[in-house]
Amino acid sequence: MIHRLPFWVFAGSVLLALNAGFINSVALLSFVNNAVSHVTGTATIAAEALTRYDWQLLWHTGAIILSFIAGAMISGLVIGNEALKLGRRYGVALLIESALLLFAWYGFTHNTFHAEWLASAACGLQNAMVATYSGSVIRTTHLTGIVSDIGSALGNLLAGRGFARPQFILQTAIFFAFIGGAAAGAVGFRSYGYDAVLFNGIWVMLVALAYMTLLFRAAGREH
Repeated sequence: MIHRLPFWVFAGSVLLALNAGFINSVALLSFVNNAVSHVTGTATIAAEALTRYDWQLLWHTGAIILSFIAGAMISGLVIGNEALKLGRRYGVALLIESALLLFAWYGFTHNTFHAEWLASAACGLQNAMVATYSGSVIRTTHLTGIVSDIGSALGNLLAGRGFARPQFILQTAIFFAFIGGAAAGAVGFRSYGYDAVLFNGIWVMLVALAYMTLLFRAAGREH
């Protein structure tokens, strides 16, 4: 349970949730209309395609799921331990995610299916990267667990079992950040088309640079 939340954890989670909402919105509005920030709905579509022997749809949706897994694998290779801790190689992971999103932007602008695979890999990497802090699960690419935790916290409060305020504030902020990012993605797609994805890549790159700057300053204070 979170008792005291460092600013870098809060800010990073919110900024990445904004990014995930944005890219997922653009992907849903794209030429193939599939989600990329989570795999539940995509797995359902794949299963339905299997029952109709629609091998093309099954191949594409299956590739989106495998890409999400591949992104999570990259996170495991780069970062390793799931517990959030200042000093781990989140900057490197974020730069890889930024590159994946920039390649996805190129794919979207050329109407190629691999664009969604790259975007899904970026989200898988991000979701695995932001995993746990102080015993609490933190996810930034989908809202199912976040909404469940918010509801559970409110239920415990009503039952008089206590209330983890910092954890509730973080989860609520992630929820609204994802929604805000999705709204921004819809507006960006209507205004700029697939060029809106370019914003995603740059956004994540800036978050990576901000984290690296934070590490540099923390190292300077230690010396």
